[in-house]
Amino acid sequence: MSKKKRTTAIILLIIIELLLAAGIAFTNGAAEKHETIKEMMRDAVLHEENKISLFGLSVNPSLIAGYTVTGIILIFALIVRIFVIPRFKNVPGKFQLVLETWVGFFDNLAKTNSPHSNGFLGAYIFATGTYVFTGTCFELFGIQAITTEGHSISLPAPLADINGAIMMGCLSYLIIMSGGIMNNKLRGVGLTLKEFSLPLSMSFRLFGALLSGMLVTELIYFTLGLSILLPVVVGVVFTLLHALIQAYVLTLLTAIFYGEVSEPPKPKEKKQKKDKNKNKNDAEPDVKVQEA
Repeated sequence: MSKKKRTTAIILLIIIELLLAAGIAFTNGAAEKHETIKEMMRDAVLHEENKISLFGLSVNPSLIAGYTVTGIILIFALIVRIFVIPRFKNVPGKFQLVLETWVGFFDNLAKTNSPHSNGFLGAYIFATGTYVFTGTCFELFGIQAITTEGHSISLPAPLADINGAIMMGCLSYLIIMSGGIMNNKLRGVGLTLKEFSLPLSMSFRLFGALLSGMLVTELIYFTLGLSILLPVVVGVVFTLLHALIQAYVLTLLTAIFYGEVSEPPKPKEKKQKKDKNKNKNDAEPDVKVQEA
């Protein structure tokens, strides 16, 4: 990058930061807080107050965020499949390179940790990693929704709700069990059930990490003295870090345990010793014949 382009980029970045700071300052000055910080953080965990009406039912904001993220991913995947993939070239462009790198990362993760069976595993952890990353980054856009009480709130990350995190953990556990059943039958079921705490640990690890990032960001936004410039930086950094780390951790754990339960059983040592003894006994008569 030339010096002129670098200077222009820095100036544009400063202008954007100033505009964002001004917008946040004006917004905070005009907005009225309808709840205390204690109520806000409690509702972020339990979702008791700020409900959203969906076809007459009061649901958590995370459910609406989950439907939105799923729709975005499906529409994006459909557009890429119809209009982009048929135009792929032997020398990849920037978008093709990014897409191939993202797919190849999860494919290699599956092959490395589960060499015996990884076809479906690669597709699953790719979908899971994409959903976790996209869903976590979703809260950066601050999409607004109206609650049943008439207040405006920003839609959170789908997995910041304990229900969504538990479902993701249980789904990954069922996928691990399916790998054990396909490759080791009843033995695979036993190996999977042995790790009975795995769905809970995966669920609460995911939920705790995403919730902590959301609470820190909400705390900074709530405080008027800190919400002029810090959220622009802190919110993005916290969200991107959680998105990358949690997408990697969840998919890595799924691939590791899937590889363990799908690994074929090793031959028993007794059988190997018997085979060696037989070979020795067969070799002894030949030696005696040669001596004679």
